Amino acid sequence: FLEKILIEACLEALATGDVTAIQDLGAAGLTSSTVESADKASKGFMLDISQVHRREDGMSPYDVMLSESQERMLLVVAPPKVERIRRIFEKWEIPCREIGEVISEPVARITDGGNTVAQLPIRHLSDAPKYRPKGVPSADQARRQRLTLLDVPLPTSTAEDVLLRLLAAPNIASKEAVYRQYDHQVQTNTVVGPGSDAALLRLRGTDRAIALSIDGNGRYCYLDPYRGGQIAVAEVCRNISCSGAEPLALTDCLNFGDPEKPEGYYQLEWCVRGMAHACRVLGVPVVSGNVSLYNESRGTAIHPTPVLGGLGLLEDVTRYAQSSFPRDGLTVALMGDVGSRPRISDLAGSEYLQIVHGKVEGRPAIDMDLELRLQALCRRAIHDGILASAHDCAEGGLAVALAECSVQGGVGFQGDIALPQRWDAALFGERQSRIVVSLTENDWPELQRMADESGVPLRRLGTTGGDRLKIDRQIDLPLQEIGGAWREGLERAS
Repeated sequence: FLEKILIEACLEALATGDVTAIQDLGAAGLTSSTVESADKASKGFMLDISQVHRREDGMSPYDVMLSESQERMLLVVAPPKVERIRRIFEKWEIPCREIGEVISEPVARITDGGNTVAQLPIRHLSDAPKYRPKGVPSADQARRQRLTLLDVPLPTSTAEDVLLRLLAAPNIASKEAVYRQYDHQVQTNTVVGPGSDAALLRLRGTDRAIALSIDGNGRYCYLDPYRGGQIAVAEVCRNISCSGAEPLALTDCLNFGDPEKPEGYYQLEWCVRGMAHACRVLGVPVVSGNVSLYNESRGTAIHPTPVLGGLGLLEDVTRYAQSSFPRDGLTVALMGDVGSRPRISDLAGSEYLQIVHGKVEGRPAIDMDLELRLQALCRRAIHDGILASAHDCAEGGLAVALAECSVQGGVGFQGDIALPQRWDAALFGERQSRIVVSLTENDWPELQRMADESGVPLRRLGTTGGDRLKIDRQIDLPLQEIGGAWREGLERAS
């Protein structure tokens, strides 16, 4: 709520024309915001940190300058206009104080009352040297990538048991236990709430809506940083496209280990390169983000994990799709990379491989050109009213995607899928560039025509109906049992 009123107050202040510059306080707090603003203007500043309002007593100058407390903005205002701007923030009940001034000399002068605590040239802070370490993949990475199908035996448990285990896994289970704690209907603009591939919020006074989604998978980047970076971008954009919206922009959160180690820098560099390639192919820029490095414990780094937030635009708020099956009697199909022949890359880094076999191995794969065509086809088919639902086929593979569509919609599925001998790869492999869709039988010929025209493979899977999930002879489970595993998995894990 504070973030919202701060934005409103800043917009009102900007509308007066009295604000010369504005900068949010993000990483490094006052240090970065003041130095960045001064550097861009080729100026300096004097700052009295005794005037900075704070939440706790006893904070040192170091604490005040580096504090990253949220919901704070730095404004540069001409002295005669300060009182007018202050009154705007007082109206919104937001603390506002004058803490310093701009000076012509490009120097940062920081005082605490009458005591000088820091003074140095701006260029020493803004014109830092750029390091380019040499990145080298670890010897263990090459070993992990050598996984073959022969290294992954068929599980001794049934496909039904595997499906229930995956649905209850924290990475796949419903996140309702988290998001139900927050109000997601504020201002009554929510068209599609949490739980679908992307949330949709209508833009009041227009026919448009914005789509929002977050995605990431550290295992893929752990196995191949370049391909993992591509997949991270592709998945969040695919989520947005499944709503019918066109992806417009991304924000990233890059979480990595020690970049001073050759393998650490290799992971960081090639993940960013992979993300950049995917962004260029899909035509979506990264407009903001943050980086968290040195995430290690006892010398062991976390998986290199890019987390992407995506924003999309839906031109017609009445033409969107949700991820769940809406009713009985619909045809269900798979769009994208629908080949039935198992590949070892399908299992690489998969939830199935980790949970059932205890391995994080293999080398994931993605075809970005197919991804581009697939997402464009999905958006077009939703806009034309062809698709009744669309759901990204990702963690857990096809069986999990179908289960999620059924459970969330309360509608069963009967599959006409002939599974190969490696049914585990077919059901639980995480092959990229796939979307599960539902539509009426009357619309099937038109979707086939559009798919052929777009160069996107299409495969019929079955029909919706009943209260069970049936896939070949391998899976026949009641939705109640599936839903219990999926809905309660996160709470049980905690």
